[in-house]
Amino acid sequence: MVVFPNAKINLGLNIIRKRADGFHDLETFFYPVAIRDALEIIKNDDTNGDVRISCSGIPISGKTEDNSCLKAYKLLKKDIPQLPAVKIHLHKIIPAGSGLGGGSADGAFMLKLLDQKFGLKLSTEQLLDYASRLGSDCPFFIINRPCFATGRGEFLEPISLDLSTHKFVIVNPGIHVSTIEAFSLLKPSSASKSIKAIIRQPIETWKKELKNDFEGPVFRKFPAIETIKAKMYESGAIYSSMTGSGSTVYGIFDKEFEVNLDLPPNYFVKELIS
Repeated sequence: MVVFPNAKINLGLNIIRKRADGFHDLETFFYPVAIRDALEIIKNDDTNGDVRISCSGIPISGKTEDNSCLKAYKLLKKDIPQLPAVKIHLHKIIPAGSGLGGGSADGAFMLKLLDQKFGLKLSTEQLLDYASRLGSDCPFFIINRPCFATGRGEFLEPISLDLSTHKFVIVNPGIHVSTIEAFSLLKPSSASKSIKAIIRQPIETWKKELKNDFEGPVFRKFPAIETIKAKMYESGAIYSSMTGSGSTVYGIFDKEFEVNLDLPPNYFVKELIS
């Protein structure tokens, strides 16, 4: 059985306060975009009955045991001991550590895939609970439609947002931005106007009002990322922003607009219809 975990972008991101548990309260608007990994599982009938994972596509750094798909399987296995062993194959298309939520998507889709394949009959609330234990962005990919998010990102309010007359240009320069370091450079503060209110305004107003708090410190450390945003606007973007803690930058353009960006050939660039 195969599924295709998709990426997300953040439309605005306000870091409000640091909590006693070390996490941060924030508000953002998650929007799914059609850059997709491929995730397959089959039952492992080998005599040893171990769970196995293999990967292809964009190389994944870090330890195998930290892979979100493997962690999702083990999380369910702890509560459902009869869950069969599986062989997992993950083909990576979404750049890792880019603010596009690829790892979170893979883990959340793994939960849904196991539920579907083995008839676990988990409720949406149960899936959301498991996803929240995997990571702050993971619950969004259980719902996987435009949502206003608060808390660590796990409190989700689906809100209709029609961007069908627009297209996205997604650019990742291959710069790894440490989320932990990005948070350490921030001074949390409440925004004067909620992202929820701004999103409901005409998109032409977003440039002045819809902000990502990570941009200041990340742009200072990595000017090449700020340059991408500047080129988006020079090329006719209605709105442009870094997503998450970076390093991906997206631009929103009229659907019929021909976008010409002068970028290095090694950059990951995708043009997507909303």
